[in-house]
Amino acid sequence: MAKEDVLILAIESSCDETAAAVVKNGREVLSNVINTQIDIHTLYGGVVPEIASRKHIENINPVIEKALTDANVTLDDITAIGVTYGPGLVGALLVGVAEAKAIAFATKKPLVGVHHIEGHISANYVENPTLEPPFAALVVSGGHTHLVMVNDYGKYEIIGRTRDDAAGEAFDKVARAVGLGYPGGPKVDKLAKEGNPHAIKFPQAHVDDSPYDFSFSGIKSAVLNYINECEMKKIEINKANLVASFQNAVVEALVSRAMRLVDERKIKKLAIAGGVASNSALRAAMQEACAERNVEFYSPSPKLCTDNAVMIGSAAYYDYCNGVRHGYDLNAVPNLKLGERI
Repeated sequence: MAKEDVLILAIESSCDETAAAVVKNGREVLSNVINTQIDIHTLYGGVVPEIASRKHIENINPVIEKALTDANVTLDDITAIGVTYGPGLVGALLVGVAEAKAIAFATKKPLVGVHHIEGHISANYVENPTLEPPFAALVVSGGHTHLVMVNDYGKYEIIGRTRDDAAGEAFDKVARAVGLGYPGGPKVDKLAKEGNPHAIKFPQAHVDDSPYDFSFSGIKSAVLNYINECEMKKIEINKANLVASFQNAVVEALVSRAMRLVDERKIKKLAIAGGVASNSALRAAMQEACAERNVEFYSPSPKLCTDNAVMIGSAAYYDYCNGVRHGYDLNAVPNLKLGERI
């Protein structure tokens, strides 16, 4: 390892994945370990925060040990410790933050708290070595839908956000309503491939005073109303057509606002990020819209779209280079805003 190389030990525990990774210079992945709790939470139809926190406590030490072993490094080789401190489930976040503080204290290494959404955006740096700010980013996950200008590393300008449900939340609720279960996003994506995306016309909400903002509660309600109406009239529901039409409405809402920003600001680079960024219909539609405008399109591979520590390691590297350091009083901030430093 060259003297100037920066190795980040990154920890992510904001929801139901206990993850650790070792990332070199913000872009090179030396290890990536994820312990998922999907099977456990599937029994309950969604993430149970108390169970998630307990599982993080059980898993975090073995996950970190494996990340160091896989990377063939020890804590002595690590430059700094990066950890997600918000937003997310407060109990789950606390496990990762406490672990990171303990390691930083014991090793006398710098501690860098990372914003979870900054992490998702930074996942694009790992697999796209040429991507550098400025660029536009659409972050779409279970808890967040943001349209962002990445003006520089660690410098973000929020252009639009959801006024109610996040896109991923709408996917989960619709999946539950049609009996697909949890997690909803991948199951809707799979079934939608068998359906006609234009079979049912669902409404798209437009926020009059904020053309870049999103609203997905109306689409979700329209799907639930459609299901109720069919059940009352004893009409058999074509589930594939239903979820394909729902997915199409969500994708149109996301792509149209992103392209409006691209057109108005003459942006040449657009990236997508977050769990819903692994949705095949969204990726294809965004790729096509960018190609029509001669805009470079970036997306992480699906395994880096869902929660992972690699993205936290990348974001932590750029924060570290920008001089961000946290003390041992770092706390979990479940509603941390993008661009906010605590």
